[in-house]
Amino acid sequence: MRSRQRMFAAVMRLLLKCLRLGRRRRFKLVRQAEQLWHYGHLCLRSLLYNSFTNGDVVLDSLFEPVYWLVDHVTRWFGVVFVALVIGLTSSIVAIVYICLLPLILQTYTPAWICWHLAYGHWNLIMIVFHYYMAITTSPGHPPQAKNDLTGVSICRKCIAPKPARTHHCSICNRCVLKMDHHCPWLNNCVGHYNHRYFFSFCLFMTMGCIYCSISGWEMFRDAYAAIERMKLLEKERLQVAANQTYYQTPPPTFSFRQRAFHKSVVYLWVLCSSVALALGALTLWHAALITRGETSIERHINRKERQRLQKKGKVSTAHGTGAGWGRARRDVPVPVLQVFRNPYSYGSWDNWKVFLGVDVPRHWLTRVLLPSPHLPHGTGLSWDLPPCVTEQRAPLLAI
Repeated sequence: MRSRQRMFAAVMRLLLKCLRLGRRRRFKLVRQAEQLWHYGHLCLRSLLYNSFTNGDVVLDSLFEPVYWLVDHVTRWFGVVFVALVIGLTSSIVAIVYICLLPLILQTYTPAWICWHLAYGHWNLIMIVFHYYMAITTSPGHPPQAKNDLTGVSICRKCIAPKPARTHHCSICNRCVLKMDHHCPWLNNCVGHYNHRYFFSFCLFMTMGCIYCSISGWEMFRDAYAAIERMKLLEKERLQVAANQTYYQTPPPTFSFRQRAFHKSVVYLWVLCSSVALALGALTLWHAALITRGETSIERHINRKERQRLQKKGKVSTAHGTGAGWGRARRDVPVPVLQVFRNPYSYGSWDNWKVFLGVDVPRHWLTRVLLPSPHLPHGTGLSWDLPPCVTEQRAPLLAI
């Protein structure tokens, strides 16, 4: 009996030892797994840590494959987009001349005929001129050789001098002076020498589309009603043809010319209205940038720089002028923070004069309202004060 009790006690002790060893091993494996996890997490953070990382950087990284696809696809589809712009514009002009102009000459008063002929042809000339100049004018590229310009950096992709406001275009694979963006509808970069042509084309194309949409509204309503009437009559004709007797005659049918006329008017109005909305929004966006003296790229850079300096407490969030020292109570000097501003902005009105190249009042007619191939101010390599600017801006904190 005692021997059995001893054996049972020995077995129980052995079982408890096994359980303790298993528990220790399990805890040891868990601790090792936790140590490996913390070590891997620390290594990953040490490799990817960046003090400038924020939500914008993460978003740009996520969209990097999309940017790569756009850079490589846009290069090949630029010619297709240009052909599409020319084809759609030519179709609208053909519809106006073939369908609408004879109707205008027959039904409108002489005053309205003169207005439509004058404004329509002026707008068409401005669209054709500025689009041709935008796609054929080089945006401007910095010289590859060394120069004596001050404040010139080196492009990491071109390994060449990179003046102020110059950026590298990954589609053209070249640096562009005062680069705004690469436009696939031009198959060209928008830069220092063709920025005015691009904006003028957008502006006059929007004006032309709005003009066609407003002028053709009544014609569009009549044409749409006629097309709906065609569909109803076509149904009636098919029903009569199915149940035709000797005493029934099918309803009259529309001719091919009538069908083509009504469908062309609907096509013109829908296309012009759609382009007016889309291109009008783009034109307003670029007008706001021009008013601030910025390009699309500079707006992004200036916004991030402003946020960075505000976090460091070097600039204020309020809109003011200059910097200096204020006075608090008990005559204690208090530093007044500077206000971040674009260093290439000369004020809203002067920014437009510089952009359009208006030096004297008559240039509003000869250089803005009429086709003009005049060059912009400066060479794009240095940014001196243009002669049309009324006053020198105070030095402000900006990049």
